[in-house]
Amino acid sequence: MSVEALKAAVPDWAKDIRLNLSSIMNGTSLTEQQLWGTLLATAIASRNELVLAGIDEEADVKLSPEAKEAAKAAAAVMAMNNVYYRFTHLVGQPDYGTMPARLRMNVIGNPGVDKVDFELWCLAVSAINGCGRCMESHEHEVVSKGASKEVVHDAVRVASIVHATAVVLQAEDHFYAASSAI
Repeated sequence: MSVEALKAAVPDWAKDIRLNLSSIMNGTSLTEQQLWGTLLATAIASRNELVLAGIDEEADVKLSPEAKEAAKAAAAVMAMNNVYYRFTHLVGQPDYGTMPARLRMNVIGNPGVDKVDFELWCLAVSAINGCGRCMESHEHEVVSKGASKEVVHDAVRVASIVHATAVVLQAEDHFYAASSAI
């Protein structure tokens, strides 16, 4: 599967998602590594096999092995951190925020790629997972290291389109199965 195959799989009732998927492939303020790392990390976070397969196939060509591993690592560490830090933020008990997390996250300090790119991928995954504390932290890191607000905006826009593609394709699987059962 490829990104083109993903676009073809998006049904007409979600034509806007297909068009948005095309638009991010044809131009953003992101470098190629930032774009493809964001695509891969958010495909993992979106938990849809078709989306992941379509993006992963092309990521093999677009990303170095180190960048691909870093994008996967960003998705993995944020899957953990987003749950933990969203809890400490939303539970309304300040004591939890003062307790040590005791979660290993060494990859954040040494991701194997440019720190801005890795932080950007963490931000995009955090947007999908809805962790405000992580979004604030990673947005601050990315901007303080010199990335523009347009880069931040485009990474989150990519995340939203990848996630919407996953939701649409999951729903389409349901509708297909339901119509086949009749």
